[in-house]
Amino acid sequence: MKSNWEGKLNSKEDFRELLLEIVRPLIPYYSEEKAELALGVTATTYNQKTIRLEAFSRPLWGLVPFFAGGGRDDDFEEIYRKGLAAGTDPENREYWGHCHTFDQRFVEMAAISYGLILTPDKLWEPLSEREKDNLASWLYEINEYELPVCNWVLFAVLVNIALKKLGKKYDKEKLEKYLQGADSFYLGDGWYQDGDSGQKDYYISFAIHFYSLFYAKVMEEEDPDRCSIYKERAEIFAKQFIYWFDEGGASLPYGRSLTYRFSQVSFFSACLMAGVEPFSVQVMKGLIVRHLCDWMKKPIFDRDDILTIGYGYPNLVMGERYNGPGSPYWALKTFAFLMLPDEHPFWKAQAEPLPALDTQKALFHADMLIHRYPGHVTAFVPGKYSPGGHGQTPAKYGKFAYDTCFAFSVAKSSCEVHEAAPDSMLAFYINGYVYVRRICEDFQVTEQNVTSRWVPYEGIKVETVITPTKKGHIRRHLIDSDRECEAYDCGFAVEIDVDGEKLETEEGCAKAENCYSRCSVNLVKGEGRGEIIIADPNTNLLHPMTRIPAIRYQIHKGKNEIITEIII
Repeated sequence: MKSNWEGKLNSKEDFRELLLEIVRPLIPYYSEEKAELALGVTATTYNQKTIRLEAFSRPLWGLVPFFAGGGRDDDFEEIYRKGLAAGTDPENREYWGHCHTFDQRFVEMAAISYGLILTPDKLWEPLSEREKDNLASWLYEINEYELPVCNWVLFAVLVNIALKKLGKKYDKEKLEKYLQGADSFYLGDGWYQDGDSGQKDYYISFAIHFYSLFYAKVMEEEDPDRCSIYKERAEIFAKQFIYWFDEGGASLPYGRSLTYRFSQVSFFSACLMAGVEPFSVQVMKGLIVRHLCDWMKKPIFDRDDILTIGYGYPNLVMGERYNGPGSPYWALKTFAFLMLPDEHPFWKAQAEPLPALDTQKALFHADMLIHRYPGHVTAFVPGKYSPGGHGQTPAKYGKFAYDTCFAFSVAKSSCEVHEAAPDSMLAFYINGYVYVRRICEDFQVTEQNVTSRWVPYEGIKVETVITPTKKGHIRRHLIDSDRECEAYDCGFAVEIDVDGEKLETEEGCAKAENCYSRCSVNLVKGEGRGEIIIADPNTNLLHPMTRIPAIRYQIHKGKNEIITEIII
């Protein structure tokens, strides 16, 4: 981004200007009929036609609340009127095509439906009757095919609400079925899991809660009891989810779809949208402002100011198989608050810091223990995750610790330790391959520690107990091995190539630091020595070049106990 937004986000006009600065660079890349947006050539599991539809639809997550809150932009209004007509016309060369089971088009229907519900004056009423029929028929296809058992069911909820409100054919039974389906994901204390995957990550905040709160906003008269439940759950969830954010606005890099970046705070925007105030408006505004400013300082846009696939910088290594060139614009969900009326207190509120939070807190339904350090937050997790995945799953769910300052690293291969970049992991090196925590057989999260029993390799069983401390954390590993091997107990990946870079190794210690962070890994018990792992470039999500301090242990056949202290 060309602008520095630090200290410049306060009024409604400020936020509108930021949104337009993000989306206006897209304008030259829309197709002739405006139904496609071509931002790159990288592939996904769906075809290029659908990739271009995805890129077309996702700016609506920001533009729709912009329009709904009174914003005007003639260029985008024309683009989306024309594009919706062309993309749903079977006789147009830019027709998006008929759907099929588990179709990515269903995902993109959600943003379109969001617009049809909130801003029919912009996206529906200007269409001819034939164009309206085409659009309604194309959207209805979501009711004719099977959906994955996950947050996707709520896409069908949005579509059917849109069709209902527009007086078009909708599926009342499917609408209720999918609402009940989403409710079956509920765990308690405000937490859901993402369907049959069992994951508790950002899809709980920026998908399930976001759509539930949107439902509560637009269906309160028709379905008041359900809407009240959604609001109550969101309020409970907020009191825990806020622990994922540090004082500077950064949120935990954890789980999949991190290329959606500043959507991390969109849950709080949805709260404002639905009139839910788990914290004061001033606190929520402060969190949103700091989060957006933190992201705008990072090199997440390319030289043409297009959002890139990646996290702290452009990075395909960490991407999922469903991340196309337009996918990152899901982040615009955070601008939901732009629909608030001009007289809403949010616009005049002063941004305030986070409320007083516990230094250490267990989020039991999230399977997570949080410790808040000065300037950053660490989450300790047991590494329990679905065996399937979309890419780099062990790195996104299987680390011992996730931190707002250090982020985490993903593997380029499992052939060499430096390519595996196993920060915050106990990595076994066997027959030329690196094996990390992948199969978690059992775990326990308490207010004091996290215990997991896991298998990195056939014939090796590990019980790990992670205990946070004021300076970092202690790891105690009980290892029962049927072979002699080596294992690296790794600290956080520390950025180098910046001021204050310093690397040190001693017999039982390894240290890496720079001008703003440090990590020291110390041997407490076991047979090992300190090493610095020269992680491959572009493996860490936040920093292109890092080093990982570690203790390289000798693991003997039989029972082993090793204890490592991590100091940050």
